[in-house]
Amino acid sequence: MSREEAMNRYQDVGKQAASVGLEYNFDKMIPTNTFDAHRLALLAAQYGKREQMVERLFFAYFTESKHIGDAETLVALAKEVGLDGEEVAKMLAGDQFTKEVREDEQEAANLGVRGVPFFVINRKYGLSGAQPTEIFLQALEKAWQEENPLTMMGGDGAVCDDTGCEIPDKKNK
Repeated sequence: MSREEAMNRYQDVGKQAASVGLEYNFDKMIPTNTFDAHRLALLAAQYGKREQMVERLFFAYFTESKHIGDAETLVALAKEVGLDGEEVAKMLAGDQFTKEVREDEQEAANLGVRGVPFFVINRKYGLSGAQPTEIFLQALEKAWQEENPLTMMGGDGAVCDDTGCEIPDKKNK
């Protein structure tokens, strides 16, 4: 795509982000290889902080225009969410989580992911890019219907559990 097309897409995504209270500064972002940021997210997961780390990385990249491919930046961000800076620096200097991230990349390629954001629902439905809420709702409803095909017929019947059965009183309805 041309630079102009890319900028138009960024503006559209920026507008969608702003509509839910997010600030994206596409004009100041530092495009980078996010491989180490993905490794950092896996380290954070070991401490129950993956979600916090990912949110911090997103904010640093999209809003603060930080270089999330830079080891020093990643260590500082990790410390902000409560990770040990020395452990993070050691992980980044080595190859810990390399295999896992490469496997994730391969799985994404196998699923047809070509960019971000990309959402996969039930490993069957893919949504590429920032989509309107209605598209997400359609995909979720379709997946739900496929996973929950049973439709109840005939109204209320007897309901039984460990304490006994409750039979509806048809006269009072």
